[in-house]
Amino acid sequence: MSAESTEQHEFREYVRRWLAENAPQPPPFRLPITAIEVMHENQRDYLQAWQAKCYEAGLVGCDYPEAYGGGGHEGFQRIANQEMGRARTPFLINIVGLNMAAPTILVHGTEEQKRRFLPGALSGEEIWCQGFSEPGAGSDMANQQTLAVPRGDDWVVNGHKVWTSLGHFAKWMILIARTSKDHKYDGLTYFLCPIADHPGVTVRPLVKITGESGFNEVLFEDVVVPDSHRLDDVGKGWTVAMTTLTYERGAAESAGGSSGESEAPLDALVRLARESRRGGGKASDDPVTRDAIVQRAIASEGLRWSARRARVPALTDHPMRLPLQQKLVFSELAQRDARLGVEIAGARSTLYKLDPRAPDAGRWPLSYMNSYGHTIAAGTNEIQRNILGERVLGLPKSK
Repeated sequence: MSAESTEQHEFREYVRRWLAENAPQPPPFRLPITAIEVMHENQRDYLQAWQAKCYEAGLVGCDYPEAYGGGGHEGFQRIANQEMGRARTPFLINIVGLNMAAPTILVHGTEEQKRRFLPGALSGEEIWCQGFSEPGAGSDMANQQTLAVPRGDDWVVNGHKVWTSLGHFAKWMILIARTSKDHKYDGLTYFLCPIADHPGVTVRPLVKITGESGFNEVLFEDVVVPDSHRLDDVGKGWTVAMTTLTYERGAAESAGGSSGESEAPLDALVRLARESRRGGGKASDDPVTRDAIVQRAIASEGLRWSARRARVPALTDHPMRLPLQQKLVFSELAQRDARLGVEIAGARSTLYKLDPRAPDAGRWPLSYMNSYGHTIAAGTNEIQRNILGERVLGLPKSK
């Protein structure tokens, strides 16, 4: 494996010291598991302040050019992400801004757009959401019906987006809209659409089975978007969206982030097994439970080495094989982790998250129910398997 440069090693040491000295105290209220479950203003304010602090310290946007608010040091962001993960610091709230909007704007944006939008996305000052899914166009992204009609130097947007994470707090949306009904793919255009307090935009929370409402639906009624907020050419929306999805699916490095988990899933499962009862003894003494945890450890170690291998071109037979499988494998592993936690906790896993007797404050059933959103987001895992089969293995397209 390639060794870090002296500069990268020094940066890693700096990040470790900074996190040790500046990790925030836990808030007096409950934080959600991930950014897409943020519901309340106190949660938003706490997490937004943390992202701003990390940005000012140089831990976010490390690889981005200085002219656009970044650190200008290629290869540093992965180091910052790794150290934030090891330190178990809170997650960065602007997940869409960092993982989707910023990298897409960096690739497709004009100089003016990059200077205008990237600093706020990196610092978390401006929260972003994603306007791809519609009631009739979930994984079939080309079936967009939200319509954008030109009017002078503006576009007038009418339509309906759904499953919009952080839409209730977002100032901006990356929006795909139909600008031609004559072409399916070439009839789509990509916009940077204002959301917060913008005339004609209505955001309605969607309450999930978990009781959380991080998801929303967003309705557009004669919403005016300046043509200066169009990203790339008219009719290039599908191409731009593919860039976004490349980053959303984890096939390229994002602008920053960490898991936000206070305890590694494997460590948490081992501790849960030691604290739970099974057949008159500890669940950790049950051979079936022990085997399930060991299998989880093996999978985790395999993924860790796959991630290292992906960074060495000479060890990869196809440049997109390992990056494209990341979203698929990690989302399903997280789902299996949560299910195993529910099984280990047994009947106690039915206790509500606010019940003081609930194991780990209800983490496991909550994680399990939320996990299905991650296996659907960025295109369902079935679609991801098709992509791997067609683009990596060269199999014929499915019908």
